[in-house]
Amino acid sequence: MIKTVSILGSTGSIGTQSLEVCEKHGIKVTALAAHSSIDMLEQQARKFMPSKVCIYRDDKYSELKERLADTGIKVLSGMDGLCEIAVMEESDIVLNSVVGMVGLLPTLTAMEAGKNVALANKETLVAGGKIVTELAKKKGVTIYPIDSEHSAVFQCLQGNKREQLSKMILTASGGPFFGYTYDQLRNVTKEQALKHPNWDMGNKITIDSATLMNKGLEFIEAKWLFNLRPDQIEIVVHRQSVVHSAVEYNDYSVIAQMGVPDMKIPIQYALLYPDRMECPTGRLSLTDYGKLTFEKPDYDTFKCLSAAIEAIKRGGAYPCLVNSANEEAVRAFLHDEIKFIQIGEIVSSVLDKFEYFDINSYEDVTKADTMAREYVRSVISK
Repeated sequence: MIKTVSILGSTGSIGTQSLEVCEKHGIKVTALAAHSSIDMLEQQARKFMPSKVCIYRDDKYSELKERLADTGIKVLSGMDGLCEIAVMEESDIVLNSVVGMVGLLPTLTAMEAGKNVALANKETLVAGGKIVTELAKKKGVTIYPIDSEHSAVFQCLQGNKREQLSKMILTASGGPFFGYTYDQLRNVTKEQALKHPNWDMGNKITIDSATLMNKGLEFIEAKWLFNLRPDQIEIVVHRQSVVHSAVEYNDYSVIAQMGVPDMKIPIQYALLYPDRMECPTGRLSLTDYGKLTFEKPDYDTFKCLSAAIEAIKRGGAYPCLVNSANEEAVRAFLHDEIKFIQIGEIVSSVLDKFEYFDINSYEDVTKADTMAREYVRSVISK
């Protein structure tokens, strides 16, 4: 069992639940980092007394430093601050739950320093899957997945031979618009899109769930985490979010991981692996649910999902391009610059806009990221 952890993204949904797990099991928090929420970060810092905190927004640095002046806690800012936290010698593991492409460099920095990573930042593997997995292998470090779906697969693989895995069954809630036609999506409002049926998440991830881009990103992540071919990953819409994912072996046995829809379960498994202890969440009662349903996703209506799957089939920079295009399109939607249905249209158009090139370095990722964002901004401004 680990004894110390640094948490990047501590004020978000995953970060706050991670701190609950740490408090329950006596895990020392050595560092905290947040994007801009200095009120909550200050509260967390005073409660857990880490040696360092980082606020990503440089314009918030002076105020946070002044607020924590009486604590002896070192205050950092920006990407340099995130990376300094990622390599702290006193941390047994780095938990990365920041949102967006900003999470990639701290992950690489932590791995370069020989740190294991508990990963909830999708973009790390979506945009930089090749370089991240190669570095993990080179440094002999482990990526412990925190996404409920990938944690489920990781758990289902325990005690079995990885080479005997036939396929992965990735479950999806379907989001708030499951069953909608393409025409019905034209009139979706921001308020509707931000209302998820099962999970309480940040705005960006909630929109990704509504477009099913979230499942597309998880599809790409699964390819890298478990060294799978795209044709070995099946997506199934499971509205109840009780079966978090499953694996099929060569003998056609299917093993699933189940539990109440609560992220503290996969967070705790990542931090306590291989131990299992009481979790600060509820027990699953199958009789309370009564029935569990499974359906096929609508790839034609939810264009983001189709675009993400096509991107990983093509390989190279395409996953990074669609990811960055999606980030920019979601930002525009949340700022009322485009309609909901345009997110999928914009993300899909990236596949035809750019020619293939490979990702061999962090610089290649930033190049693809910039290209995609500039393209999306140009489309929106027309």
